[in-house]
Formats: sequence, C-alpha cells, structure tokens
Amino acid sequence: MEKKKEFNTKTLTLMAFGIALNIIGAFIALTFRLPIYMDSIGTIMVAILLGPKYAVMTGVCGSLISGTFDVYSLYYAPVQISTGLLAGIVAERGLLKGMKTPLGVLLFAIPTSIVSAIITVVLFDGITSSGSSYILQFLSGIGMNKVMAAFLVQIVTDYADKFTAVALVSLGLNAMPKKFVASFSKR
Repeated sequence: MEKKKEFNTKTLTLMAFGIALNIIGAFIALTFRLPIYMDSIGTIMVAILLGPKYAVMTGVCGSLISGTFDVYSLYYAPVQISTGLLAGIVAERGLLKGMKTPLGVLLFAIPTSIVSAIITVVLFDGITSSGSSYILQFLSGIGMNKVMAAFLVQIVTDYADKFTAVALVSLGLNAMPKKFVASFSKR
C-alpha cells in the first residue's frame, strides 16, 4: 500500500528548489529572448517527484515571484497550473520515461499550449516578453491570422520548451543518487 505524501521539510525544500529553477530558467529565457520559456523546469521536476498537487503550487509560486521582473509571468500562472497538473498525471502513469517521453510531453504540452495561446492573443494581442513573440509577429506579418499564428507558435514552442525541461530534469535526476530520488516516490 502506498504511503500518503506529506507536506514536510523535505517536500517544502524540493518545492523551493523547483521554484528557484523556474525563476532562473525564466530569467535566462527572458534575458536572451529565447523562443522557449524555461519557466517550468522546476514545476516538471516536482511533478515527477511529488505529483500534481505540489507541482501546481510550485508553478504558481514561481510565476508570482517571476512577476517581479517580468509582469507577463503573472498572467501565465494558469499555464503553470496546467503544466503542473498534467505533467504530474502523465508522470504518475510512467509516460515521462524512456521511449514514452515524446508522447508524454505531447499529452501535457498541447493543453498547456491552448491555455497559453488564449492568454497571448486575448490579453496581449500576440506581443509578450518572450522571444516567441517575434515568430508570432512574423507569421502575422506574412498574412497568417493572429489567432492561428498564436496557436501554431505556442504548440511548437511549448512542446520544445516542455521536452527540453523534461530532458533536463531527467538528466538531473539520473545524476542524483538513486536512493535519494526513490525516497520521494515511496512517501
């Protein structure tokens, strides 16, 4: 029988580390105007180790803190909720390991992309602090409908972003002692 996960110092510390990863990743992506966001690395790590509930809290806290240097981040908190919830569910089903990873990422990147595209178009008319805004503006400039351009850009960039995050988390977890990583799944 699986033991219920508890909110304790170890859990809180891992969540704080996840929040820090989100903030650092977002800052790097913003500084270099990358076409990916890098703001959900910590959320995905927490989703894999602790599950959806803790991942959602990690993502929202990261968005709130990142909002101090990038106001757009505040508006994208629903994307972090979607990412944490769905990545946690997908991870619990074993779809973020090995050959299943591309499919697992797709399962949570598509709904996240839809939420993100709606926020981008409705609130910001396609122009945000992200480097992906350049791609969206280019597509709009050559005649593509802005809504369609936003969905296309978000699906491509969100998948690349989430796949990169899962790959980085997997590399990090594989570098850690197996006993330490396993201590989270047995809680």
